[in-house]
Amino acid sequence: MSFVSMDIEATQGGGCGSFMTEFGAVIVREPLADAFHGVIYSSRFVPPDNDLEVILVVGSPRLVLLRFEEWLLDKCIDGVIFISDNNGFDYGFMKHDFLSHLGRNPFGHSSQNLGSIYKGLVKNMAENFKHLRDTRHTHNPVDDALGNAEALIKMAKMGLKIKLV
Repeated sequence: MSFVSMDIEATQGGGCGSFMTEFGAVIVREPLADAFHGVIYSSRFVPPDNDLEVILVVGSPRLVLLRFEEWLLDKCIDGVIFISDNNGFDYGFMKHDFLSHLGRNPFGHSSQNLGSIYKGLVKNMAENFKHLRDTRHTHNPVDDALGNAEALIKMAKMGLKIKLV
């Protein structure tokens, strides 16, 4: 299974639905090289300041999600695991939009929360993982997904038993 670091940007944070404007995804494997940036009906695009090969798709939710699903299936032939900084927020949007527009969700019915993983790794519920990011948190969803992917790789080097393929 491949971990896919995700970040969602939305116009309103109150709930899932038609408020997701864009998302970023980075496949967590070294070297970090593959990213996807989906923009739903928006002309706003600020390219991330990194060396990733970013696939950008702008359009209707159905078009963007179909292209994202194709990208996931091409890059992650062994299946995918959704992971994010705030999976309660991010996963909710992705699950809702995939099920609403495609009738299916390539991530299945579960996700992983990066902050919770770190708290367990260091055995301290008060600790925060964000110092492990190399890429600055900018609210560009690709930058933010990349920073979280970097943090997960560092957690693996700290002893987290995880297979990053």
